[in-house]
Amino acid sequence: MALTKAQKTIQLKELRDKLKSSQSVVFANYIGLKVAEVSDLRRKLKAAGAEMKVAKKTLMRIAAKEEGLPVPEENGLPGPVACIFSIADPIVGPQIAFAFSKDHPQVSFVGGLFEKKLLTKADAMALATIPGRQVLLATFAGMLRSPLRSFASIINSPLTGFARALSEKANKQQV
Repeated sequence: MALTKAQKTIQLKELRDKLKSSQSVVFANYIGLKVAEVSDLRRKLKAAGAEMKVAKKTLMRIAAKEEGLPVPEENGLPGPVACIFSIADPIVGPQIAFAFSKDHPQVSFVGGLFEKKLLTKADAMALATIPGRQVLLATFAGMLRSPLRSFASIINSPLTGFARALSEKANKQQV
């Protein structure tokens, strides 16, 4: 069913608003998913602060152009494409879609937009496999703690040895 001009105008405004507020956008093919599976993916994305929107590719290109973003080429978006907008965290949307695609091979990345740059399929996959913010913070904290822990162990080692030697000497004198 063809969209009326008013519907296209509304969709274009929605796309522009989403592009403005998003930290990253990933384009994905989704054909072959059942309605319940698409709803499940949308629910998971929404819970994490991301959103999936399906729109005409022409409208996507116009919205990107109007927002001053790089415009995906016509052959760069094959087949029907969904936009996954990550609002709160730039990698949350791609990560959820990537995890979902493990059980549903119909979902595949086509490209995306990040920091006003056009992403290839490989770039979108790389963005999806970056560890999350919490994991990176925990890793960083562990890296900060490790040298301090080693230093404390090295400092403590001679004292422990000295205490053991005194304890052995005291035991021998008691016997």
